[in-house]
Amino acid sequence: MKMLINVPESVVADALRGIAAAHPELTVDVENRVVVRRDAPVADKVGLVSGGGSGHEPLHNGFVGRGMLDAACPGAVFTSPVPDQMTRAAAAVDSGKGVLFVVKNYTGDVLNFDMAAELAEDEGIQVGKVLVQDDVAVTDSEFTAGRRGTGATLFVEKVAGALADEGAPLERVEAIARQVADSSRSFGVALAPCTTPSKGSPTFDLPPGELELGIGIHGESGRERRPMMTSGEIADFALDAVLTDLEPDGPVLVLVNGMGATPLLELYGFCAEVRRVLDERRVPVARTLVGNYVTSLDMAGASVTLCRADEEILRLYDAPVNTPALRWGC
Repeated sequence: MKMLINVPESVVADALRGIAAAHPELTVDVENRVVVRRDAPVADKVGLVSGGGSGHEPLHNGFVGRGMLDAACPGAVFTSPVPDQMTRAAAAVDSGKGVLFVVKNYTGDVLNFDMAAELAEDEGIQVGKVLVQDDVAVTDSEFTAGRRGTGATLFVEKVAGALADEGAPLERVEAIARQVADSSRSFGVALAPCTTPSKGSPTFDLPPGELELGIGIHGESGRERRPMMTSGEIADFALDAVLTDLEPDGPVLVLVNGMGATPLLELYGFCAEVRRVLDERRVPVARTLVGNYVTSLDMAGASVTLCRADEEILRLYDAPVNTPALRWGC
């Protein structure tokens, strides 16, 4: 498998050096693997910190900046960052108002962020934590106890980041982050597997002419495999699973997310089918975002995330944001 890398061992460090070169508004500690807003700590502001294994870009490094994260901690590919990264990030962004950890529900992430919270609190930093577990495809998988954290992470970081920018206290920022996490559901599908740099070959076998319904962002098994389906059939299946669980009674935010190798031409076509299903089910759509945001290296496929959105969530979602991967209102 051909890859645009030097050697597998340096792929994360090389990417971090590239982020530093492209985004002078960020401070990138390549050795310790921490990406921080250059203006951190921002006075009178709760700091937002997240992180996870590399390979899901632009999550999380691409969401560091005004209106979203104050710092991100990238681990090795598909591997949790370590507690020292998180405590270093917390110390870098703490203005005295505390720090919120946004954690996707994967066993390594949960354990390491819990340990980091204890270490940070030992240093006098107040820490809140919010767990994102939005994937309705399966309850338990190879990497999780409970539901996996996927596309809803973007909504949590955007909405909580906007409220933090307004100077809200940690308790309010944590509460809105938890509300968004609890109000979101996702479902993903793989058309072709991804390839990790260390392995150099597909991480799982998916025969030609088949797809995996309910895939995880590390290639974890989903609900079932079927012969290839049309975009409309996939939208019907995915949204039936999401809507059955979410049961929205008002407007929703929609994320149509690419897994890494699916072109925008196909994603926008899938978005049209998602909107068709929501219109048929009489679910009002408040905002729609389309693109590759929570990826799985070069996996072909897509996911859809819905979030129940009240007036406060919509206001904060629309607030200005200026990060490498998400920017509006600036």
